[in-house]
Amino acid sequence: MLRLRKAEHYGGGSMHYGDTRPDILKYDPFKAIIAPRPIGWIGTRNADGIPNLGPYSFFNAIGNAPHMICFTSEGLKHSVVNARDQGEFTFSLATEDLAQAMNVSSGAWPDGADEFAQAGLPIGESVATKAPFVADSPAALECVTVSFQQIVDRDGAPVDRYMVIGQVVQTHINEAYIRDGRFDTAAARPIARMGYRDYATVTEAWELDRPDS
Repeated sequence: MLRLRKAEHYGGGSMHYGDTRPDILKYDPFKAIIAPRPIGWIGTRNADGIPNLGPYSFFNAIGNAPHMICFTSEGLKHSVVNARDQGEFTFSLATEDLAQAMNVSSGAWPDGADEFAQAGLPIGESVATKAPFVADSPAALECVTVSFQQIVDRDGAPVDRYMVIGQVVQTHINEAYIRDGRFDTAAARPIARMGYRDYATVTEAWELDRPDS
């Protein structure tokens, strides 16, 4: 069930801290500050060709020409292993209508469990890859893996984080969401991840001209 919570405004001073979080912060606010973050709903196949689907909140677009996206996994989870070994993956736009299915796909399913089936999601027909995507999503991207790397910290020590970069080779859009030649993001109502167990929904959009427009 989606539980809505209204925004509140607080007074008070400011704080700063380094490695040691002050007692007033019971929970790490990092993800709540870097928010909202788009959800990388990543589709892959394992070595046996079985579909895999999982959401990643450390995800974003990183280039426009060519179109490139990336996602990062905390640990060697199935999606990054499959994207590395099979050389391809997909991104499906997670929306409010698909929120419950997205949540099901986030479960700690064993390798070989088909999260599409677990979540009751039909698989879209890929064109340039064999990677599966969510057919009911308003938009999806097929990607070829161009980079896989383990992340290191400031001292150069490897950490249990792994980043995949993919180049988009095929785009799928439900034409119902095209308005005046544009993809209507607000109409699709994509969801984004914030901190803790919080999510946000895009419900409106506004334009702002650049100074050199």
